[in-house]
Amino acid sequence: MSDTLDALRIAGEDKRGPGAGPGRRRRRLWPILLALLLAAGVAAWALSPRTFDVQAATVSPAYPSRAVTKLTASGYIVAQRKAALATKATAQLVWLGVEEGSRVKKGEVVARLESADVEAARQQARHDREAADHQVAAAEAELTDARIHFGRMKKLVAGDYVARADYDTAKARLDKAQAALDQAKANKNARAEALNRAEAELTYTDLEAPFDAVVLTKNADVGDIISPLGASSTSKAAVVSIADMSSLAAEVDVSESSLREVTVGEPCEILLDAIPSERFPGTVHMIVPTADRTKATVLVKVRFDALDPRVLPEMSVKVAFLSRPLTPQERTPRLAVPATALTRRDGRDAVFVIEGGKAVLTPVTLGEALGDLREVTSGLAAGQKVVLSPPAKLASGDAVTLAEG
Repeated sequence: MSDTLDALRIAGEDKRGPGAGPGRRRRRLWPILLALLLAAGVAAWALSPRTFDVQAATVSPAYPSRAVTKLTASGYIVAQRKAALATKATAQLVWLGVEEGSRVKKGEVVARLESADVEAARQQARHDREAADHQVAAAEAELTDARIHFGRMKKLVAGDYVARADYDTAKARLDKAQAALDQAKANKNARAEALNRAEAELTYTDLEAPFDAVVLTKNADVGDIISPLGASSTSKAAVVSIADMSSLAAEVDVSESSLREVTVGEPCEILLDAIPSERFPGTVHMIVPTADRTKATVLVKVRFDALDPRVLPEMSVKVAFLSRPLTPQERTPRLAVPATALTRRDGRDAVFVIEGGKAVLTPVTLGEALGDLREVTSGLAAGQKVVLSPPAKLASGDAVTLAEG
């Protein structure tokens, strides 16, 4: 710049000649100087890197099922077979043999209640049953004697050896002995039922698992009072809750307007928030035949084709309803980017990768469409950030800032 000013100054002096004054020379030099400064500023602005506000997305694996997904719904994992183990008796819990996560078999005793009074009642019923047996034996003996005596009196009265009144007395005794035997047998049956009831009440003090299950929650501890209704604040209605883990299914709410898209037996993909890296194949098991008027939805139950031990009750879940079954190749995730991140530069497919606050034009090789995503077979790696809807004037090396939203 200083060389240019010196040349201009010399040229000006040559043109003015010896008679030109210094003030006049300065006035003629200012327009040229301003023009040169303006040109230098424009050149510097043109050559400086530009900054664009852009939105970005992260390159990540995507499942091909997106292309055949016709509907998605959210809900929770629910055990279709579960129970809260309680008792019909009111007693104190004296033994608890399980905790959360324990696996139990059908018929296994998981807890016991205080049973001294119930055992005493059973023992009394047993003795009453034995007494009833003796009463039946005595009634049978009396009936046998009355029948023999009546037979004799019948022969004697026929030969007029005894009075008719004696015969009638023998007949009444026989009838009375028969009635006494019937009463003793009825009493024996009653005592037997009382014994059965006492034995049943004793079984109420042993809480058994009704099916193979896993303990989900423990609701009481040793020393707590267990009551069928949990009527007081100090009593508990259930000791533990259990669930059959083989009966786990996804229960999702489908809006009434979308219910026509769901058919029993159609294929699904189940996505758990707790295991986001995997998809589990499933099948529509049931459409519950009632709607929720508050949400305008219908409950749909989806079974797992194969249960995973990591799946637990009450996990949040999303279900994708598919238009067709997936092939084995379509169950493998593929690297993909949003279709809006793609651009054509110099006749090639490319994306702008954000590196160090700058956009770097990166050629890519594309695969098939995955819904609103596009498979990328080469050129990118998972975790990279790419510019969405890149501006037409965006060039490699331009600075970018991420726009809010």
